[in-house]
Amino acid sequence: MSVKKYLKRVGRYLLKGIPENHITANIVTIAPNELLKGRKIIVTGGSRGLGYAMAKRFVEQGANVLITGRNQETLKQSAEQINCKYLVLDVHDVNLFQSFIDNSNVLLGGFDSLVCNAGISLHEKDFFHITEQSFEAQINTNLKSNVFLAQKFIGFAIQRNIEANILFISSEVGELADNRPYGWTKAALNSLVRGLASNFAGNGIRVNAISPGITCSDMTGLNSNGNLYIPTNATKRAYLPEEITEVATFMLSDCSKCISGQVIVCNNGKTIYTREKIEKHG
Repeated sequence: MSVKKYLKRVGRYLLKGIPENHITANIVTIAPNELLKGRKIIVTGGSRGLGYAMAKRFVEQGANVLITGRNQETLKQSAEQINCKYLVLDVHDVNLFQSFIDNSNVLLGGFDSLVCNAGISLHEKDFFHITEQSFEAQINTNLKSNVFLAQKFIGFAIQRNIEANILFISSEVGELADNRPYGWTKAALNSLVRGLASNFAGNGIRVNAISPGITCSDMTGLNSNGNLYIPTNATKRAYLPEEITEVATFMLSDCSKCISGQVIVCNNGKTIYTREKIEKHG
């Protein structure tokens, strides 16, 4: 940059201040076409955030949906808005899972798809701020609950000879080395996806995961209607829940029938480390 251009830029900053990066997004979705017609889908953590957005989209695509959560009032309101069914479920208590499966079967008249979306991140500052309580809370919610709910679901599907789908909601941090429990749970979840897919392909059961980048949600504190600027994302913006729901819809549909054991990372290649990236960032 020439000295003249540099002085002009300094002058603009002094007069107008440092410009704020502000990014919005225009999302293109597939018009509702009953892509999931006839599907009977359970969505955990479906009363708000990404779970709510997925459940809403599944209903628009013709599915019969049941959402879960711990707050009955919130669940009821969300279910009425989406036009779906609901059941209260605390995923920390694995002893409830069999009765939950039985009750879901009655409410939905059977089911064939499970979306394990419920999860938490406690955002510890660093490795030394992890406590036994924060470790157990994230392990129990993000990993243990998914393992044992999938166990009951798969047992149900095999017993009834159902072609079934499980879709786990993971995270881009599951692709990286991490020093906090949230990342560890997502890395383990990705391994679980591949193991279950390999073990139960012969039973007609598909198991996959979606790993979103930083997405607008209660967990991240980002508002879809606000400034989406995120400098660490490849697109320099946060993703919207509606973008992730399009991928989830495809993964539960017959269009993806040949896909199992895959972790679909939705972050525009951010976690793919090329030689150029390594040379640039060291």
